[in-house]
Amino acid sequence: MSPQPPTSKPQAPRTGHQAPHGHNAHDHGAQGQSLEGALQQAGFYPRLVADVVDDALDGRDCMAHLVHLETHFDRAEVRRHITVLVLTDDMLVIAHVDDQQLDEAGEQIVAQISTESVPVAQIRSVVLSYMYAQPQNYKPSDPVRELTLSIAWSGGQRLDMGPASCGDPQCEADHGYSGTIAQEDIVLRISAEADGLQAVQDAKLFARALRAVNTGSPAPVPHSTVPAPRPRTGVFGNRLSRGHQR
Repeated sequence: MSPQPPTSKPQAPRTGHQAPHGHNAHDHGAQGQSLEGALQQAGFYPRLVADVVDDALDGRDCMAHLVHLETHFDRAEVRRHITVLVLTDDMLVIAHVDDQQLDEAGEQIVAQISTESVPVAQIRSVVLSYMYAQPQNYKPSDPVRELTLSIAWSGGQRLDMGPASCGDPQCEADHGYSGTIAQEDIVLRISAEADGLQAVQDAKLFARALRAVNTGSPAPVPHSTVPAPRPRTGVFGNRLSRGHQR
């Protein structure tokens, strides 16, 4: 059976993630949208992605989430890719979804989906890299311009190499190569300009929740307080209905 082609028009840039006027970049409150709402906002096969993520959760409750939609141009084609991170009390679920057009008319489309479930105890590091504009004029209320979230759990490493130099601009000697090694299994770059201020804030909140679970400190509640167990009702009570938007 052939996949049903998308029928809706391309989605405009995601300005809906932008925070209202007066948004405090250091707000420690809840994320701006539910997981279901974030998938709907992304508009990339939300019903399909919801079902895949729900299946990967195996009945666990979502404590925090991060939905990141990337768009890039491949010659004459516009390609989109979505990454969904869902944190539970003991697991980090990562879902990647791509689609591919099999014919020029766009009537034959396939979706390529992968999920990975990582015990939070295996996560080795959570790295946040911030970018601020005009740091000489920084105020505590200034929002982050760009944020990069790197999570490592398998020991995989990325090596960045480049020609080494001695600092003398007139020197033409060969100084070999230098480089840096970074541990990372997944890297997401969230830009306030492209994704909105709320998306950057949501990424910060997700990283904070992940650090808390990974280090075994789900507070800020007193250590003597034990939260009551929540019923396992699943994440998506009402299935999503909107189709893919391109």
